[in-house]
Amino acid sequence: MDFFDLLTMVGGLALTLYGMQCMSGGLERLSGGTLERALSKATDNRFMGVLLGMGVTALIQSSSSTTVMLVGFVNSGLMQLRNAVGVIMGSNIGTTITSWLLSLTAIEGDSFFLTMLKPSSFAPVVAIIGVAMMLFSNKDKRKSTGSTLVGFGVLMIGMTMMGDAVKPLADDPNFATLFTMFENPVLGVLVGTVFTGIIQSSAAAVGILQALALTGGITYGAAIPIVLGTNIGTCVTALISCVGANKNAKRTAVVHVCFNAIGTIVFLCIFYLLNAVIGFDFISQPLDPANIAIVHTIFNLSATAFFLPLTDVLVKVATFLVPDKKQVEETNPLDERFLNNPAIALEQCRRMTDAMARAAQTSIYTALGCLSKYSAADADKVRQCETLLDKCEDELGTYMVKLSSRELSEAESHEISKLLHVIGDFERIGDHAENILNSAKEMYQKNLAFSEKAQLELRVLIDALREILDMTLTAFINDDVELAKRVEPLEDVIDVLQSEIRSRHIRRLQEGRCTISLGFVLSDLVTNMERVSDHCSNVAVCLIEIAHASFDTHSYLNTVKETDQGQYHALYSEYSQKFLLP
Repeated sequence: MDFFDLLTMVGGLALTLYGMQCMSGGLERLSGGTLERALSKATDNRFMGVLLGMGVTALIQSSSSTTVMLVGFVNSGLMQLRNAVGVIMGSNIGTTITSWLLSLTAIEGDSFFLTMLKPSSFAPVVAIIGVAMMLFSNKDKRKSTGSTLVGFGVLMIGMTMMGDAVKPLADDPNFATLFTMFENPVLGVLVGTVFTGIIQSSAAAVGILQALALTGGITYGAAIPIVLGTNIGTCVTALISCVGANKNAKRTAVVHVCFNAIGTIVFLCIFYLLNAVIGFDFISQPLDPANIAIVHTIFNLSATAFFLPLTDVLVKVATFLVPDKKQVEETNPLDERFLNNPAIALEQCRRMTDAMARAAQTSIYTALGCLSKYSAADADKVRQCETLLDKCEDELGTYMVKLSSRELSEAESHEISKLLHVIGDFERIGDHAENILNSAKEMYQKNLAFSEKAQLELRVLIDALREILDMTLTAFINDDVELAKRVEPLEDVIDVLQSEIRSRHIRRLQEGRCTISLGFVLSDLVTNMERVSDHCSNVAVCLIEIAHASFDTHSYLNTVKETDQGQYHALYSEYSQKFLLP
């Protein structure tokens, strides 16, 4: 094997790794976040967790990616550590699919059917189809499918290059001697672990071993420890990803290490004990790529069958190795590990925005309650909500700006645009809640009280405000465009209500039935309530316009009364009758 063969082998490895990355990325985009959302909803059912891990990893072709997502889910509080264990086991089984695909390189035969099954034959065809789909299609799903096909084609071409590059080693006695050393199980496991840790892909490491197996110079005794070592080496990615995470996220990575490391020790002890007693004839025989895939699969199936009933034991071991700390750790739902998985990153943004919406609603309702019965506890609650809203707006804005620089589908871009627009409105609602609280506090401290007439009028406005808030939040959380269309007519009714309440107050002031002090308080209250309804309108218009793939608030507000004249006037009339001033 000369320098140029070595160069070809390294190039083949580069193409294999790049093909895996393209294939994985294309499949993730094609799923539209379905795979990630399925992972985040893993339950206590261990068997379902294993199946879920198998399915997701088989599709994205990377157990490391699956485990990194699990670390992120546990870190953000979306998943319990115990629920992640079964998925980790399943991901190890799912990653064996890659080794089975790569075993196609060993197919031999001269018939047309067998020739077409060889990667050297079908890989270029698959890659050409994928490139055509990426270049000539405007639809995101087809582009993602094309990326997946290109990735698969490049992966197979890389494996073929590696196989061709190592063919001269078949006649090299030094190569056979080198791999005889790896029949020492400790050395074999160490080599597999270190090499996989460096390239951070057990599938690629096994693929290289499969390419070397084509020379006929690798025995079962040398291959088995290396294959088992690759399973330990793949844990490096998860260990790196848990740096800076909370204790449960670190425990998730530790579970992955314990599962593979203890599984390797148990498997090798049983295997070599049986070999000493029975004597396996095949241990010194050469094996082919398909045999390596079989070894890889048998180990992961055996380890899962052994550890699945011991899930709680693995959790206890991880808890022992990563003990609880005295201080309380906070979860970070906007985990930057998800930035390379836009679908699940957006899901986290959506969850936090939903939390903002509920906090804004709680803040307003609590502040309004203080108008009739002021309490320090409720005042603290409003201020806590305002602090939370400020923090969420800042974190979401920063996070989504970073996310927007990633490769996104059109639907994902629209979702980011929508969330960026509404977080400011929810934060401003919190500001108005604090203003209402200040008015309530002033009335409480100065022992002021509105007249019975003014209280009745405010009650009507407050009822209308509660309805528009409930309607807006329900429409936003459920992405209900039809419900959002009901917001603008009610917002116009609220505008009329606040204007009429002001006019009535001025008349009472002129007649000497109200004081200047109460007048200022009343003016501040109705102004803040009306502006809350304005922000509700902004959120509703955003939902409607994004649903139509545009965002022009002024255009919508100017045309809604004309284009939907019948519906708008019917709703306006309904709300006008419902919220009549006494």
